[in-house]
Amino acid sequence: MNQQIQPIFILPEGSQRTTGKDAQRNNIAAAKAVAETVRTTLGPKGMDKMLVDSMGDVVVTNDGVTILEEMQIEHPTAKMIVEVAKTQESEVGDGTTTAVVLAGTLLKNAEELLDDNIHPTIIAKGYRMASEKSQEILNELAEKIDEKDDEILKRTAITAMTGKGAEGNKDVLSDLAVKAVRLVKDEDGVDLETIRFEKKTGDKIENSELIMGIVMDKERVHNAMPKKVKDAKIALLDAALEIKGPESDTKIEINDPRQLEAFIDREERTIKDMIERVKASGANVVICQKGIDDLAQHYLAKSNIYAVRRVKKSDLDNLARATGAKVVNNIKELSSEDLGYAGLVEELKVGDELMTYVRECKNPKAVTILLRGGTQHVVDEIERAMKDAIGDIAAMLKSGKAVAGAGATEIELAKRLRKYANSLSGKEQLAVLAFAEAMEVIPRTLAENAGLDPVDIVAELKSRHDQPEGRWAGINVFTGKIMDAWEEGVIEPLKIKTQAVASASEVTELILRIDDVIASSGSSKGNPAGRMPHPEMDGMM
Repeated sequence: MNQQIQPIFILPEGSQRTTGKDAQRNNIAAAKAVAETVRTTLGPKGMDKMLVDSMGDVVVTNDGVTILEEMQIEHPTAKMIVEVAKTQESEVGDGTTTAVVLAGTLLKNAEELLDDNIHPTIIAKGYRMASEKSQEILNELAEKIDEKDDEILKRTAITAMTGKGAEGNKDVLSDLAVKAVRLVKDEDGVDLETIRFEKKTGDKIENSELIMGIVMDKERVHNAMPKKVKDAKIALLDAALEIKGPESDTKIEINDPRQLEAFIDREERTIKDMIERVKASGANVVICQKGIDDLAQHYLAKSNIYAVRRVKKSDLDNLARATGAKVVNNIKELSSEDLGYAGLVEELKVGDELMTYVRECKNPKAVTILLRGGTQHVVDEIERAMKDAIGDIAAMLKSGKAVAGAGATEIELAKRLRKYANSLSGKEQLAVLAFAEAMEVIPRTLAENAGLDPVDIVAELKSRHDQPEGRWAGINVFTGKIMDAWEEGVIEPLKIKTQAVASASEVTELILRIDDVIASSGSSKGNPAGRMPHPEMDGMM
């Protein structure tokens, strides 16, 4: 007699579990869907995406990381692909679409190997070997650059901006980018936080300018203050120019009007002493992180001192770098040695806003790029293009190495990886070959986005790379012909390629090793119904 076996429940009711090949298929499908979304934005002929949020705000961009962040992706595996883009953005500032497309293609090729019953750990091992070999090949391929060569840095900036709505003014903008990086660079490299952007609509893009100092969206605190201060001696205060109230509830008992008068006089005297200390230091501009009392404003105005209040800490730090001033926390300690210098501090009306310009600083270590454009969407996209360009220049100066763009590096890398695969025995060889083939997705996508035949282009590129001097042969997407990308000035920092390959292969290995997906039930964050998101990016857009 058959005894009925009681089922054992180890997960809470409503949990969903996908195991084995189903889990792998779902994860790969989700990752491929993310890659497919941004793939059409790659290259000079890439298209833009219009993203509209629930409030009706519109973003028009072809910047990979911006698209993926704005899309509010929910699928857990898809989020891992978004992390690849974010890492690329924080490490280099450019190449986010390349990294995501590579990750998607590596997973697509891995899926074909899984169909041939090759175990996921073997594929992961092969991909890791290929990734390590790729780093070696890329470092060997890269050309050393002369850090003093502004022309090569401008070419790098132009390569980064092409296809991002900025190429019409690429000469002006690339010049601004190179100058800005040169100014803020120190022995530790380039801190990108020291290059600030201010955006204003209503003017041509070519009227964008580099300001040797800082622009703040702050106005002077009192109308009687001078609008313009030449040869400014600047005091940076992280202290309030006002009487601090007691921290706990306090009662003051006054029985006599004279006591009240004395109390008020004492407050006035305290504020007057503060302003006297500022005057004694020789400062004619005060930039304060905290508040400035009405009475203090009056005394400052009488002393012909320009003052700004409630300035962000990041602005204060950048002002210290630009002007050479020290941030003072205690007004009693303020002296002439703490002051910074700027050739001109002035209040200007830009559009509808009053802004304070601190310019003509001597050897500033923080600068501002003022970007102009016809509409808000235009200046936003110009800013993204400029950030990519500046990130590329900084990466180039840090490593001192560059490679050619236009798909040349990827074809050469694929060719050398195939050679490496042939030296291996075992099934890992197939994974290395799949990795090599995945590299070709970049030139193939560049060709597709330019309306060219990808099969013909990739075949012609391979044949050119087999020739002795053909290692920098890439696609000229404007003419549809093959060109020497290095000679034509399509140059990218080595870091873009090494970072994209490393991030894409690492996330691919991680996803391949997952064979069980357990989605909790109940009020799981962002998935209230405990529902497993659909592999084809259910709710992605």
